[in-house]
Amino acid sequence: MTAVAAGPGELTGRVVRPHDSDYAAAAAGWNLLFAHRPSAIVFAQETRDVVNAVAWARRRRIPVRVRSGRHCLEGWSSIDDGVVIDVSELKAVAIDTVAGTATIGAGLSQTEVVNGLGRAGYAVPTGTEGTVGVVGATLGGGFGLLTRSFGMASDNLLAAEIVVASGTDDALAIRADETSNTDLLWALRGAGNGNFGVVTALTYRIHPLPQAVAVTATWSGLGDLGPVFEAWQQTAPHTDDQLTSQLEIRRDEIMLMGVLTGSSAQYATDLLSPVLGVGRPAVSTTLASWTDVYAGFQIAPTDERANWKFVSQFIYEPFPPQAVEVIGSFLSNAPTADCNYFTNAFGGAVRGSEPPGGSTFTHRDSLFYAEPGVGWGERGGAPAADDPLTPVCLSWLAEFSEALQPFVNGAYVNVPNPTMPDWATAYWGSNVDRLTAVKAAYDPENCFNYEQSVPAATS
Repeated sequence: MTAVAAGPGELTGRVVRPHDSDYAAAAAGWNLLFAHRPSAIVFAQETRDVVNAVAWARRRRIPVRVRSGRHCLEGWSSIDDGVVIDVSELKAVAIDTVAGTATIGAGLSQTEVVNGLGRAGYAVPTGTEGTVGVVGATLGGGFGLLTRSFGMASDNLLAAEIVVASGTDDALAIRADETSNTDLLWALRGAGNGNFGVVTALTYRIHPLPQAVAVTATWSGLGDLGPVFEAWQQTAPHTDDQLTSQLEIRRDEIMLMGVLTGSSAQYATDLLSPVLGVGRPAVSTTLASWTDVYAGFQIAPTDERANWKFVSQFIYEPFPPQAVEVIGSFLSNAPTADCNYFTNAFGGAVRGSEPPGGSTFTHRDSLFYAEPGVGWGERGGAPAADDPLTPVCLSWLAEFSEALQPFVNGAYVNVPNPTMPDWATAYWGSNVDRLTAVKAAYDPENCFNYEQSVPAATS
């Protein structure tokens, strides 16, 4: 690690360069399918380090990328020969119980946020996977097992501190909230990932949640897939708002996960009874603190595959039987045990709780979100380019997602579809023109850009 003294025009914070012994670890992302060699990685210790890094890169015309949890699924949070500004060491939690808000550092993972707020008996909606950075999840929308109760993570975002480009070669930290830079706050609620600047802190509306009920059910094999899926899609988006549920389908099992933001295990199972009544699933019910419930859904990072690829989809009309047959057919012939089809129920607060000032998230009326995905390769094993499974897995996923296209609509920016022709409309719908205007106002030189960033205004 190279120590760099603070000073005008210099990189500050914890700076790692290619000749440093910890460079490989600093440069690696979660998804090892993609790899980059940035010229410097700046681990910010305070907002000033981010300001310095943006200004330093602008003065040298060096491209920048923004990173927190390293889960950018297409590797776009890093770049060859550029500067990666990493906010993962900006960790803080300040809870205001009177105002019902919490301000957190942008470096916190979702597990760290769940634990930090949960110790005080509060929660904000986050995604299910704990190692994902909460800032990335929130700025793209953010949903999980509290979504139908409390809305999208971005719906609960009240304010953000963000470092933006300033002048011809400088940078500035500003605040976007419901009274200042309101257009930027709107854009950050669903299109904020690396598009307008570097978010360093977020303020959320928080919700009391001392306890929750978790229900999991597992069906061995795929023999019950048709009736399980039909019962789930007909009930999960329409049931009591306190209940959010997900399905995860693999080649050898179907798993249901549900969370009730209440304290009655019996009520949770009653709400899920149309699904639980199919076949003979193994069912488990837990009443515990939200932190313990959330921990129970986690998988050890060392058990994760090295390489991943996902496709995002939204579903507005219930799947007909032929769509479910497509899922069963592809999963039955999946190239690895870590291929899956994942769903998350919408409705509830997603449909009815757009925040004051609005947000860019455009898929509020969908019944559920889904993604076909594939995982392969061992961490520490052969690179993806040398793994014979790589072309097999990528081809399988491409064919799977294409077969489902007649039944789906739109895409989710946090799970980007890089080959989609009109990706901006798929992510943000009719908000694209307004987002372009916000981009022109706060980043006129398009300093913050990547393969699918908000389009810059054309002259």
